[in-house]
Amino acid sequence: VLIGELSATDATARMRAACGLRELGDRAVDAIGPLVALLSDAAPVDGTLCGRRWSRHGDDNLTSPGEEAAAALVAIGTRAFQPLLAALKQDAWIARRNAAWALGALDDNRAVAALVESMRDREAPVREQSAWALGAIDDTQAVPALIAALKDQDFRVRRQAAWALGAIDDSRAVPGLIQAIEDTDERTRAQAAWA
Repeated sequence: VLIGELSATDATARMRAACGLRELGDRAVDAIGPLVALLSDAAPVDGTLCGRRWSRHGDDNLTSPGEEAAAALVAIGTRAFQPLLAALKQDAWIARRNAAWALGALDDNRAVAALVESMRDREAPVREQSAWALGAIDDTQAVPALIAALKDQDFRVRRQAAWALGAIDDSRAVPGLIQAIEDTDERTRAQAAWA
């Protein structure tokens, strides 16, 4: 029933189905394909309807069926890893962003090379989420790509790269972080100082 609801015309129904599958955890393994297909769904929905009071992309408690699908895939666990890795290549940037988040949340260092590659994505939100994921995975292989991202044209990517470098705690990042303390974005400067 929940898998069928993932294709409902109503965004709230799609989101609630993804939330229900998240609650099932690894018992929802049969939903991996439909959940991956839902990753590109960016319809804004009240996140509190899923029992959460947070949002990864703002302070408004909005979520989307795609974000909830990513959370459900993380709850399923390791069997969702390869499909999520493949989703980093989807045409829709929202799907790529949600897949990057999920890979970081899975905390599996096999994703590092693909996430480093997605740091060159044409869409800034994908690069930003990939930087977060690399910091969450905490693998030193990501350091050179994250140092390069300190010069990204988008301040959100620079800020997230500074955070990730601080999370990884590799001294190779120090010169780049020192330069980032002079960034035009105040919050990037603060994040670089923290790192």
